[in-house]
Amino acid sequence: MDKVVICLLLLGTAVMMVHACPKYCVCQNLSESLGTLCPSKGLLFVPPDIDRRTVELRLGGNFILKVTTQDFANMTGLVDLTLSRNTISAIQPFSFIDLETLRSLHLDSNRLTELGPDDLRGLVNLQHLILNNNQLSRISKAAFDDLLLTLEDLDLSYNNLRSVPWEAIRKMVNLHQMSLDHNLIAFIAEGTFTDLDKLARLDLTSNRLQKLPPDPIFARSQSNVVLSTPYAPPLSLSFGGNPLHCNCEVLWLRRLEREDDMETCASPATLKGRYFWSVREEEFVCEPPLITQHTHKLLVLEGQTASLRCKAVGDPMPTVHWVAPDDRLISNSSRATVYENGTLDITITTSKDYGTFTCIAANAAGESTASIELSIIQLPHLSNGTNRTTQSKSGLSDITSSTKISKGEPKPLPEKVVSVSEVTAVSALVKWTVTKSTPKVKMYQLQYNCSEDEVLIYRMIPMTSRVFVVTNLVPGMQYDLCVLAIWEDTATTLTATNIVGCVQFITREDYAQCQSLHSGFLGGTMILVIGGIIVATLLVFIIILMVRYKVTSGIQTSKLPTVSNTYSQTNGGLNRFNGAPPQVKSTVVVMREEMVEFKCGSLQRPWPKNTSMERSCLWGLHEVHPCEYLSAKKDTQRDRFLAMSSAL
Repeated sequence: MDKVVICLLLLGTAVMMVHACPKYCVCQNLSESLGTLCPSKGLLFVPPDIDRRTVELRLGGNFILKVTTQDFANMTGLVDLTLSRNTISAIQPFSFIDLETLRSLHLDSNRLTELGPDDLRGLVNLQHLILNNNQLSRISKAAFDDLLLTLEDLDLSYNNLRSVPWEAIRKMVNLHQMSLDHNLIAFIAEGTFTDLDKLARLDLTSNRLQKLPPDPIFARSQSNVVLSTPYAPPLSLSFGGNPLHCNCEVLWLRRLEREDDMETCASPATLKGRYFWSVREEEFVCEPPLITQHTHKLLVLEGQTASLRCKAVGDPMPTVHWVAPDDRLISNSSRATVYENGTLDITITTSKDYGTFTCIAANAAGESTASIELSIIQLPHLSNGTNRTTQSKSGLSDITSSTKISKGEPKPLPEKVVSVSEVTAVSALVKWTVTKSTPKVKMYQLQYNCSEDEVLIYRMIPMTSRVFVVTNLVPGMQYDLCVLAIWEDTATTLTATNIVGCVQFITREDYAQCQSLHSGFLGGTMILVIGGIIVATLLVFIIILMVRYKVTSGIQTSKLPTVSNTYSQTNGGLNRFNGAPPQVKSTVVVMREEMVEFKCGSLQRPWPKNTSMERSCLWGLHEVHPCEYLSAKKDTQRDRFLAMSSAL
């Protein structure tokens, strides 16, 4: 029975082992450690079914494209990982975060171009890191942070590195060998190898180094070195294939007693091509610096950029430093920049920059100095909240004054030559005028600041302009603004600056929405007014047409009254009764309108002059021709006569 149980257990273990081993891989279980071997199997990615208990994993010679965070998750017992000779071009951050026991990582012969700060995170016990034969051009300063105290072997050879994180390498106190050969390294920071007491091999072959930094560690590379302790092994140093510049800076290296490794000198021209170890010590010389070109005097307008130039030559190439007029060493800041070619740029000059600047060119053979005088054309500065300004030191007359005033005459009030209009919450329109006797202006400058800020703002304006829109203002603030003119003084041949005029203004409060509504309201009102005017004009025109139509119709027909029961009086020739006039009954006149048509034709004789009928008369509120009037008058007289006869 016991034998049966044992057989079943062995069979189950074998089945589990077979199930855990990926396809095309070989799994070995030796001395309670599991090894998974998948070399040269044509894999495109890390097999996902690898046993997480694997201690040794070999995936070299495949076509794996990248390393992901799932590839080695939970493999806490992995000690040796080989990913050599693949096509890996990227490593996801924290892909090795679970590999705390990993001792050796081989990533050579891949296509890596850079190492990020978290690509190697978690490798706290790594001792061997092999990254040669990649395409590395950049390594983050924090890439080696987790393995600084444990790393013993670092291979970065055959890459495209121009620099490496020297500060991190300086902290690798347990480093035994480091290979940096066949890269593009041109500079090694001084003091990099000072604390690397266990370093036994340093390969710097085939780089672009012109010199090596002096360090006590290189003394252990001498052939006659005697070991004092086992912790200071002899150093195997290789630096052939570099364009060494054989001057006094590498004289310390020439004085070391070591075997000839066929290093040659690439410069200077007198030593080019000669073997480094065959050149005599007295031939390793340096040339002191010589300043060949520099600015002597410079005159700039306050607020503008000042460029001070200082060019020096020497062997080695001198380093240029600048000293301010107050004996301070100038370094790069927000207002000053020192370039490698020796130029000093002061971006915004002030009156405090006035004085003598000193250029110092120094190298290993000595130093040389030169003085540069910087003069600042001061601008009048506005005192906050007032119109008072400080005049420039030039003492030149104001550009706006056209004639000289004698001492006995009173000075007239200054004309307002600067005006501000169309002030909004964020902008204002500035206008200014100059007199005809003004010298030829090169350009204008606006200088302004608000009541809450002491910093002046400058605006340069072409000489042909007399109008400028100031923008980016603060709503509800008082501004002091001055217009200055820059011109050439013919007497001194220098650039002069004078005030054209100054003005104060206050920006409006920011009520953008109300203004837009008001503008819309005004626009609608104007539309209504114009529309009303058009409608009223049409109505008047229609009424005029109607009146003219009625008048024209009235010319053809006239309304004439028919008279009955009219009052009349006798002519005095009538008979009287008993000397009294006859009693006449009062009659009532009733006017009845009748339509009477007159066709007069032409008169047979001319109309008599100086009569009341010389003009046209109105009859029934219509204009009547004189002939029509006479005809109607005869008919009326006849009617009156008949009425009187019937009454008698």
